[in-house]
Amino acid sequence: MHRTHCGIVPPHLLTRLAALQDPRLSAASRAARHALLELQPVHRIRADALRAPVRRGSAVVGTLARRIHDAGGREELPGTAVRPEGGPVTGDAAADEAYDGLGATYRLFSEEYGRSSIDGAGKRLDATVHYGSDYDNAFWDGERMVFGDGDGEIFGRFTASLTVISHELTHGFTQYSTNLEYQGQSGALNESLSDVFGVLVEQRELGQDAAAAPWLIGAGIFTEDVQGVALRSLKAPGTAYDDDVLGRDPQPATMADYVRTTSDNGGVHINSGIPNHAFYRAATALGGEAWKAAGSIWYDAVLSGDIPSDCDFPTFARATVRAADKRFGSGSREVGAVAEAWAQVGVVP
Repeated sequence: MHRTHCGIVPPHLLTRLAALQDPRLSAASRAARHALLELQPVHRIRADALRAPVRRGSAVVGTLARRIHDAGGREELPGTAVRPEGGPVTGDAAADEAYDGLGATYRLFSEEYGRSSIDGAGKRLDATVHYGSDYDNAFWDGERMVFGDGDGEIFGRFTASLTVISHELTHGFTQYSTNLEYQGQSGALNESLSDVFGVLVEQRELGQDAAAAPWLIGAGIFTEDVQGVALRSLKAPGTAYDDDVLGRDPQPATMADYVRTTSDNGGVHINSGIPNHAFYRAATALGGEAWKAAGSIWYDAVLSGDIPSDCDFPTFARATVRAADKRFGSGSREVGAVAEAWAQVGVVP
């Protein structure tokens, strides 16, 4: 059965790599062309995921359950089971990183927000590593996490970044909570939620406060030959990479630079920089541990029932302000910080 693929590598990067003529990067070009083919069925199969049951309850039930499989270089899922919940370390970096990353994501949602797994009902977290040969992506397929090992020229293994794991698994949370349409501003919000909770998982695991955190998505997946630190930056959208091969990070930080395009489902991986930066500004204005105040406000907004599937940026902004008001009170510094953050990125007056 086909399922939706929310890949971590934006289509514009894959398209650029696929067009390379440099024989020194033949593996990267070939891998990108193949990864693009994997994205083509997205529009037809996304409806399957949108019909998933929405669970907004937050009572913690059950316990963490994970299962890691190894595809062994084939594009067949799930692969061979290599590490069940509580199983010993395998010694395979990708399998053990996936296991740890799933656990870190579960702990954020469970221990901070009281949600039982990504669906709110204790769903087991499954992942497959070593998917395909030189596969240039990691994705949530509507049911499980899937990780490639990269082409070795531009990308290394995708489990090397905790934010990649937590970003993709958060697509599952969004699937089971808001079902944001993967198009235009609602699609950019879908991507932004994954970036927001993705960095919060990493910050919580590393004990970083908002001021000290790097606010990067995908740090560690580029090879040493790439001039860039990550795929995206919430702190400074548009600065994550500037490379002769990859080009320059195209993300805008404010509505003044909003990108109108028909590619990438209306620029979902590009314009997500705007709500990303709004969250960064709110979190740093409040200070301390970003997964506490700012993270809880965004989480409350997602589960508030105020987020339609075709939600645009202003609607989401108003929902976060209402969530801050409900949690911290009218006139609180939290309400002010959230409202000011959306104003600073030009989403609301």
